[in-house]
Amino acid sequence: MRKPPPKLPSGQTWRQGWLKWLLGVYTKRFNIRHKLCGHLFAGRYKALVVEGSGNGYPRTVCDYVHLNPVRARLLPPEAALESFAWSSYREYPKPAGQRPSWLRVDRLLGEKGIPKDSEAGRRQLGVLIERRRAEESEADLQKAERVVKEELGRLGWEEDDLGARRKGHRAKVMLARRLRQETTMSLKWIAQRLQMGSWTCVSNLLNEQPQTQPQAQEILQRMQALSRQVIFETLPSPPRRKRLGKRALGTI
Repeated sequence: MRKPPPKLPSGQTWRQGWLKWLLGVYTKRFNIRHKLCGHLFAGRYKALVVEGSGNGYPRTVCDYVHLNPVRARLLPPEAALESFAWSSYREYPKPAGQRPSWLRVDRLLGEKGIPKDSEAGRRQLGVLIERRRAEESEADLQKAERVVKEELGRLGWEEDDLGARRKGHRAKVMLARRLRQETTMSLKWIAQRLQMGSWTCVSNLLNEQPQTQPQAQEILQRMQALSRQVIFETLPSPPRRKRLGKRALGTI
């Protein structure tokens, strides 16, 4: 049997207590499994009330939350936003009788200027969300192109050098890693833009790169040890002290 969660202290809701217990147990087991220690999540769980004050803030929050799977590269560019299984947005296109009662679709429709929760209204909501998704993707594309130009300038390369260099060139792998860290561009786009072959090739290169660092560190340590040995062997030996005879000792 699994140990039940502890009783909630006064003033704490059931949701906060369950999440505290769940995250604590998960963090403990994760650290034991991976031989780690410390916090696993960035901060404490918190729930903030977002009220419709007429300034468009609820609309901004909803768009931000619904587009998180896109920013995290959990959805391919051609996939619809409602196809993501771990988001409440997949319930928005459904009629009122087929979605959870706690989901206030009318609030978001009102923030978007859609007067009625109808099939046409929900379809218009999907168009607006996808338009916002395209705007963010276009901005991210511009950022990715800026990163590529910066790295090419730093390396002293031209556009033709991307095709002339081999697919697994170290500079191209480093550029691909920066694009993955700072933008939401897909592996397929990076492979085509940097002329690194297929997206699977880029994925393998990004995964293999960190594994070669310990080997390089080991080689560096061996070279340092060898250099110290060579220096030690080439040092001149100290001069031998002459032993004084009995006669010399007597005259001192």
